[in-house]
Amino acid sequence: MIRTRFAPSPTGPLHLGHAYSAITAHDFARRHGGEFLLRIEDLDQSRARPEWTAQIFEDLAWIGLTWDGPVLRQATRRAAYEAALCSLSDRGLLYSCACSRHDIAEAASAPQEGVEPIWGPDGLIYPGTCRPPKSNTTDDRAAQRLNMTAALSGRSTIAFQELAADFKTANNNMTFASQLINNIGDVVLSRRSGDAAYHLAVVVDDAAQNITHVVRGADLLSATPIHALLQHLLNYPTPIYHHHALIRDTDGKRLAKRDDAKAIAKFRDEGATPDDIREMVGLPPRSNL
Repeated sequence: MIRTRFAPSPTGPLHLGHAYSAITAHDFARRHGGEFLLRIEDLDQSRARPEWTAQIFEDLAWIGLTWDGPVLRQATRRAAYEAALCSLSDRGLLYSCACSRHDIAEAASAPQEGVEPIWGPDGLIYPGTCRPPKSNTTDDRAAQRLNMTAALSGRSTIAFQELAADFKTANNNMTFASQLINNIGDVVLSRRSGDAAYHLAVVVDDAAQNITHVVRGADLLSATPIHALLQHLLNYPTPIYHHHALIRDTDGKRLAKRDDAKAIAKFRDEGATPDDIREMVGLPPRSNL
C-alpha cells in the first residue's frame, strides 16, 4: 500500500507552498487507494506553538485533505531517536563536536587563501575540527556528528529512486561516496540541546510510519542522499522520493513561513475556496481527481 505523509513544523502559518506539497502527497496516495499521514515536526519546543498546530489541522481540513491514523508528534519520539543514535554510536560512526557556527566559519575559511568554502545542505561543510583523532571533546553540550567517511566504508555510491513528474515512472538517482564526503560532510544528527537533528528524525519517523513515497520540495533533494545513507545504516527501507517544484512569489523567491501574505488562512478569510487554492498552485480541482 502506498503511504505518503506531510510533515509541517508548527512555527508559523501554512502558505501556498505547504498547500502544494500537502495536496500533491494526499492526492497521489488517494488515487492509488493508499494512505496519507500527518506528522508534526515539533522537536524545537522553543519555537513550536500549540496554536500553530491547531491552525495546521484547520487549514488542511479546509482544503479538503483527510489523514489516516493518529498524528505523529516528534516531541514524543525522543526515545526512538536516542535508540537510533546509540545504534550508530556503538559502531563508531558518531563523534562529539563542540564547534559553534562561528568556529566552523573561521576554520572553513582558513585552510587555503583564495579558496572559497564549500556550502552543503546544512550550510558550510564542516572542516573536521573535532573529527577523531583530532579531538575527543567531553563537553556534555556537544553535538553528535556522523563520520561520513566511516559511514561510507565499503560503499562507492548511495542510490535512491526518484518518482518522475508523471508519478508513473521512477528513475535511479545515484550519488558517489566522494560527493557525500566532499560536498555534504559530517552532518549533525544530535544537537547540543540533546534534540535529534532533522536528518535523523525524518529518517526514523518515515520508517516508523512505513512511508513508501516521500513527496517534498526540490530544496530537499540535496539532503536525500544523507537520508538514503542513514536508512542503509539503520537497516530501514528506502522510500521512493518525489521532489516537486517550489512555489515562488512574483519575484521568483521561494515562499517561507514569514510570507503571511501567502498564508492559506488569509486566502480563506478573504473568501477563497479550496479549489481556488488548488488553482493558485497549479493543481486540478478536487472534482477532476
